[in-house]
Amino acid sequence: MSVSSSQRPSALEHQARIYLRGGAGLTPPVPVDPLSLEEKAQKYMSPAAAAYIIGGAGRERTIAFNRQDFDRWQIVPRMLRDVGTRDTSSSFLGQTIASPLMLAPIGVLEMVHKKADLAVAAAATATGTPMVISNQASFPMESIARVLGETPRMFQLYWSKSNELVKSLVKRAEDIGSQAIVLTLDTTMLGWRNRDLEEAYLPFLRGQGIAQYTSDPVFRKLAESFQPDVSVSKPPVTPATIAMLLKQADNVPGSFLKNLTSGKALRLVRAFIHYFVRPSLNWENLAFLQDCTSLPIILKGILHPEDAKLAVQYGVQGIIVSNHGGRQVDGAMSAIEALPKVVSAVEGKIPVWMDSGIRTGADMFKAIALGAQAVCLGRPYVYGLTLAGKKGVQSVIQHLQAEFELTMGLSGCKNIAEIRQSSLEERVSWRN
Repeated sequence: MSVSSSQRPSALEHQARIYLRGGAGLTPPVPVDPLSLEEKAQKYMSPAAAAYIIGGAGRERTIAFNRQDFDRWQIVPRMLRDVGTRDTSSSFLGQTIASPLMLAPIGVLEMVHKKADLAVAAAATATGTPMVISNQASFPMESIARVLGETPRMFQLYWSKSNELVKSLVKRAEDIGSQAIVLTLDTTMLGWRNRDLEEAYLPFLRGQGIAQYTSDPVFRKLAESFQPDVSVSKPPVTPATIAMLLKQADNVPGSFLKNLTSGKALRLVRAFIHYFVRPSLNWENLAFLQDCTSLPIILKGILHPEDAKLAVQYGVQGIIVSNHGGRQVDGAMSAIEALPKVVSAVEGKIPVWMDSGIRTGADMFKAIALGAQAVCLGRPYVYGLTLAGKKGVQSVIQHLQAEFELTMGLSGCKNIAEIRQSSLEERVSWRN
């Protein structure tokens, strides 16, 4: 069962616990400051993992915009309002959750921690935080769902070249109790990511982050008959090539020796690369997905208000305003900049959430004030995972929840409903 706002420690209790432990000479094992958190986590990552998780598209201007554009808005606190009792609970697809915070889908978490998504799910359960299970998870969705128990979850879907595979993934998502399908629209092709390219490292080629596929019966059948394009040049045989083949055999299910000698591992990886994404995806394709499932369909990756209007027109049940954390298009509009325009475009007909750039409780407050019903947290929880597994993720969530509650109360709001755009003021210098 999800944790309600009244069941979890209040912000003041969480804050007091940190200070009291400080009296015993104990400081937080996971940094509270988001910049310090990233810097410390990076020290524990391999260069390839750091490039994949911290990096973004091109010169990473979109990542910068995602953070800088929060500064467009200043919070204007109101005084002498009774905020002695504060309620951060929010609605999530008909359920009440402890705070307007969800965990965004992030793939290939095995790059930073061996328990990967399982540790994240355990932290989500401990804090009552909904989790969007990644399509590129390191463990099958069924294993992640067992750890989540009754904690709310959604499943992120990348629409592959095989509609039968799409149907299979959606059916599995239904079977594990997903509340919705989060269709990610902004990654029908991989963006140009300088850091990854300089490392020449794509984790999927090593069999990492493809557990949803290798555990899927439809995908395994597709892989058995898959014939790679012979026109694609093969990499030269080097010690690194051999190391990659060994890694593939170790990362996919089954006997290591059989995976290697039979070519099964290589076949699974090549099939994944072929089927992974579908650049031809268009609005008309949504009808197929709607016929596949009765679950709500949430579109992730919307920035343009006209796309938001089309989402309503095509009958989806929600939008996540997102630019994929700046990983797809260099110089794209920031999510916080796009948020109020998307909220206005949907005219209250469907809920709007937001990710990309959330780092603090004050960020959460601003996003809620600009119309988001909840926000999705991304990279910071991965940094917590890197440093301390489940406890690290849990600490990051608790720090954010506490800061949000304090920001809400100190701004004169005792619950989510009182956070409105009138709680903010646009900076005059920004407009000039």
